[in-house]
Amino acid sequence: MNAAKLVGLAVLTYTIAGCALFSREKAPSLFTLGASPENRSPATARAQAILVAPPTARPGFESARMVYVTRAQEIRFFARHEWVAPPAQMLAPLLTEALERGGRFRAVRSTADVSSPFRLETEIVALQQEFTVQPSVTRFALRAQLVDIRERRVLAAEEFETTEPARSDDPYGGALAASQAVARVLDQLASWCDAHTPHSAVASK
Repeated sequence: MNAAKLVGLAVLTYTIAGCALFSREKAPSLFTLGASPENRSPATARAQAILVAPPTARPGFESARMVYVTRAQEIRFFARHEWVAPPAQMLAPLLTEALERGGRFRAVRSTADVSSPFRLETEIVALQQEFTVQPSVTRFALRAQLVDIRERRVLAAEEFETTEPARSDDPYGGALAASQAVARVLDQLASWCDAHTPHSAVASK
């Protein structure tokens, strides 16, 4: 093998190795949302069935990209840190758990499972780490609407919002704060649903 071929082979090997290293460095860190587990009462025989519609998210928060803010009206995305799935998708099971925690509701996600008189619709308004204050905080805002399916009318609508200080001013601290913020809002949402669900509609099964 002549010198030119050896040099070419060396350059190719170096390029491939460099690309592999570059790819590893650019692989994003993935985070999950998880509400803190609390005492959960089993659903009783008279637990009200409630249909939980798939959560949605407003533009800017519908993807798995993690949002941060440094000034008002402008959102940015972390380059190498993402949610493991879109927040609305991760919120669905947490929402179900929050509703069932007190034993009052039996949450279902499919109309094929049960004929429920109520439907809960939710939309993520904001889920962002804000560096406009020190330490940074994570803001979570959720809009909810409780619908009477049989009468085709909205029983109540509310927007829940909270901020949670981050333990560190980085995406990891923001992700931990996000889980705490979500847990707090979902507890408020469950109480709100209980307060706005007519007791006369509780199933007698």
